[in-house]
Amino acid sequence: MAHNLTSTQLHKLRLAHTQYPKAPEFKPSYGTAGFRSLAQRLPSTVYRCGLLMAARSMAVGATTGLVVTASHNPAQDNGVKLVEPSGYMLQQTWEAHANRLAQCDDDASLQACLQDVFTSEAIAAGAPARVLLACDSRPSSPALLAAAAAGVQALGGVAVDCGLLTTPQLHWQLRRLNQGLPWALEDYFTTMAGAYEQLVAGTQPLGQGLIVDCANGIGAKHLQTLNQHLQQSGFVMTAKCTGDGILNGGCGADFIQKERQMPHTFDQVPQGSRCASLDGDADRLVYFTQQDATFHLFDGDKIAVLAALLVRDILNDLHLPAESIKVGIVQTAYANGASTAFTRNNLGIEVAITPTGVKYLHEEAVKFDIGIYFEANGHGTVLFSDSLLDRLHEIQGQSKAARDLIALSQLINQAVGDALSGVLMVEAALRRRQWGLEQWGQLYQDLPSRQSKVLVADRGVISTINAETQVAAPAGLQALIDQAVAGIPAGRAFVRPSGTEDVVRVYTEATTQEAADKLALDVARQVHKVAEGVGEQPSS
Repeated sequence: MAHNLTSTQLHKLRLAHTQYPKAPEFKPSYGTAGFRSLAQRLPSTVYRCGLLMAARSMAVGATTGLVVTASHNPAQDNGVKLVEPSGYMLQQTWEAHANRLAQCDDDASLQACLQDVFTSEAIAAGAPARVLLACDSRPSSPALLAAAAAGVQALGGVAVDCGLLTTPQLHWQLRRLNQGLPWALEDYFTTMAGAYEQLVAGTQPLGQGLIVDCANGIGAKHLQTLNQHLQQSGFVMTAKCTGDGILNGGCGADFIQKERQMPHTFDQVPQGSRCASLDGDADRLVYFTQQDATFHLFDGDKIAVLAALLVRDILNDLHLPAESIKVGIVQTAYANGASTAFTRNNLGIEVAITPTGVKYLHEEAVKFDIGIYFEANGHGTVLFSDSLLDRLHEIQGQSKAARDLIALSQLINQAVGDALSGVLMVEAALRRRQWGLEQWGQLYQDLPSRQSKVLVADRGVISTINAETQVAAPAGLQALIDQAVAGIPAGRAFVRPSGTEDVVRVYTEATTQEAADKLALDVARQVHKVAEGVGEQPSS
């Protein structure tokens, strides 16, 4: 089997490189799911990602995917997310290939790096390749999508332009395509709407509709299409921030979760309204409301607990031994301690802790029959094992609970976090219990917390263990953190190096906000002292 790039491929690579050169000073670095930067810097990066995903398609003999988006970033940014045939994020062993390709400075080094990918992965240079491409609604996206297509075509692959999609829609379509199932965009809407109707059959609609902040992003268009498919169910959504304003500007899930205030255009929304917010590419979801000038946030932790409650309710009616179905919630150390305690103590569901990053949560969640994961920022999903679904299909004729669980697996995106499907899951869970946000919020009360950061000369001096909950180096820092925590009732603290900048991130919890703030300051000062902090000692 020949692994050397063909003369035709080399010729196309040389021509394309002149069209998408990289600035020597630009050193893109792979993040959680791909690359992000100012849009004008990215043509070379996105072109090379097109090359990579064509090579990945050749390597595995299946269709891969690529989405041009910068998610919750400001409008002037853009990025690219890379998708496996399974619909999951790019296999981690290929992230190094992505970094090396993106950072090559000239044509010769790019060809050599690409050849190394073909050789090391034993890829037949003449193998077929197909890549599904999509983009969000940013003005810079169409040109970057063309760069991705050029990369795919330079290796002789077929670039399939799926148009303007949310990131989760491309993941969903790719997974279905490779499973041999109907994968058109219309199938996405009909599958999820039908599953929602199954889950709420025999229940009454909630008293008020849902008002959705669409972040002025791509989610607005598709949420309104989903709304049309739900007309018979009695569930009505009103879309706001649909594109007239700035993408992610004073709106969107990231803004709501961090700033804890209403979107800028919600001044006329009645007090106590049930509201939800998507981010720019609709892969994050949070709920919120404002009552008597008090803002109430229902973040990813709260959504995960509600999902677990829905699963438990259905399982209680399923005539299978409870011990034969392994259910778990996967969290990071950033999950509020109150949510962890409620899940373990009140729901009796196992909680697994992983390092920060959705790819780590996803990897752990697939180990359960039903694995639930949501980061606090609202990115997450509920995964069902193939073996459990096989068992459910065998008994669905005699069991409504089995049919409901199958419907839940169809409603919630099995590839990646999806705000549109997440809305349907939350709404189904609330409607089945006839709950509003007040009852949901009463499940548990978040412990007060504080997040801060300390500027350091080199974030590499900090290393962590035990899913980032403890410091391994520098020596002595963990003991100082433990000492600070010991003086705070129900205190908790951890630090971790940033993945993108020379700062150390600090997280603390306590029974009061004052105590959490004091603990955060104490820990930040110890980090500054021991980990070569830059500038003056933290004072607030």
